[in-house]
Amino acid sequence: DAVPFIVDHTELTVLFCGRKQFDVVMDCTAACPTLKTIVQFEAISEEQKQLAAAKNIELKSFDDLEALGEAEPLPADPPLPTDVSTLCYTSGTVGAPKGVILLQRNFAYAAAQASNRLAIYPTDVHISYLPLVHVLERVVLALMHMNGASAGFYQGDLHLLMDDIGALSPTVFVTVPRLINRVYDKITQGVEAAGGLKKLVFNQAVAAKRAGLAAGYKTHALWDALLFNKLRQVLGGRVRLIFSGSAPLSADVKGFMKVVFCCDVVEGYGLSESAAAVCVGGVDMPMGAHVGSPVMYAQVQLEDVVEMGYTSHDKPRPRGEILVKGPMMFTGYHKDPKMTREAIDERGWFHTGDIGCWNADGTMSIVDRKKNIFKLAQGEYVAAEKIENVYTKSKYVAQLFVYGDSLKSCLVGVLVPDPKIAEAWAQEQGLSIERAQIVSNPQYQRDVMEDMERIAKDAQLRGFERVKKVFFQPKPFSSEDDLLTPTFKLKRPQLKRFFQPQITQLYRELE
Repeated sequence: DAVPFIVDHTELTVLFCGRKQFDVVMDCTAACPTLKTIVQFEAISEEQKQLAAAKNIELKSFDDLEALGEAEPLPADPPLPTDVSTLCYTSGTVGAPKGVILLQRNFAYAAAQASNRLAIYPTDVHISYLPLVHVLERVVLALMHMNGASAGFYQGDLHLLMDDIGALSPTVFVTVPRLINRVYDKITQGVEAAGGLKKLVFNQAVAAKRAGLAAGYKTHALWDALLFNKLRQVLGGRVRLIFSGSAPLSADVKGFMKVVFCCDVVEGYGLSESAAAVCVGGVDMPMGAHVGSPVMYAQVQLEDVVEMGYTSHDKPRPRGEILVKGPMMFTGYHKDPKMTREAIDERGWFHTGDIGCWNADGTMSIVDRKKNIFKLAQGEYVAAEKIENVYTKSKYVAQLFVYGDSLKSCLVGVLVPDPKIAEAWAQEQGLSIERAQIVSNPQYQRDVMEDMERIAKDAQLRGFERVKKVFFQPKPFSSEDDLLTPTFKLKRPQLKRFFQPQITQLYRELE
């Protein structure tokens, strides 16, 4: 649905696409009256020419376009700071995508500020695999180009990403917490499964290296030679910097990644509306669950959210919704003045919808999400994202969508089990059955719920924050099904719509 919406919303006349997207685009042409020309990056087949002609669309290959430029060269026309650089459509976790208007100065400023915090060298190599519709990856590519560094692009299949990383051996790895958490889970679960002496040695090695982090040491001659140099090969063996954005990382995972991969791990915080730049961490900043400090000339303040219990008087750290101003900020939403007015108040502050807190050293931590809260029947406010992050610490849980009906007093969820853990469980039980049969096994479901309850107790979730019943979904949520954003965040309205029959049944069973 996003393709015809964006083409129509921008009144697009020329569209660039790959061969994989050609059929999708052609299916949308009837709903896109302004679209006249399609440029395909690869060579064009005779069948594609006929299909385009039948729909009155001019079809060119990228080679055709380059040949045209060589035949009729034009002088360079560099953009002005006030020129529109892009309309970046938000992922749409809530409602329809919004076209964020970003100017040339927004991108240039964001890349320059990232360069001030992150030391990037001409010898650095970056692997680009995050979607280019996501503003973070575009800023990172600009950052690489500014510093004369290199970038390699993955094949386009996330299942082959590790092969691409092995071939390229990047020195800079930009990622999102969901992927880092999966790497962390796989390593720790593997160690737990090995048990015995191997587990003892690994834990001792991690403890020894963690003790050295405070003194600024990322390496350890003995333990790196015995263990961690092998694990480093997972990311190609040369990574010196891991940068994470899009959502907060836990301090434990952050420290673990630094220990295991013998490199610096820093976080940043930004949104499409801020060209991905509000706060950026630096390698010289203390470790911890923070996203760094605000970039130069950015103004950041916290506004009380009383209904969620976050105020500037909180001890030991003031907390509230993050409000932002500065030269990196967008000029508005394309053709949507109403949404622009709702996002930017009369004082010029952009309301992010994220809950942050100031740390004593001037860094900021992201602690909650105002946009993803809802109220249950008895008046309690529930932060779904916080609860999902707690439960996904369970080894059984790969993905979880938490939902609360405002007319009900408890939470339910849709759970995607970790396939390898599910298969290991079946082997332990002496069962040789398909994954779909495993997740529907009553004993398996009881074991999962017991582990989730243990996790909830450890995290001190209150009674109304605990998920009372879940639907077990064998197939993972994906962007292809329009259930995840390009950066792997849950699309809540779409998930609710997709699983509405199961949600209704869960509440019926709880009555």
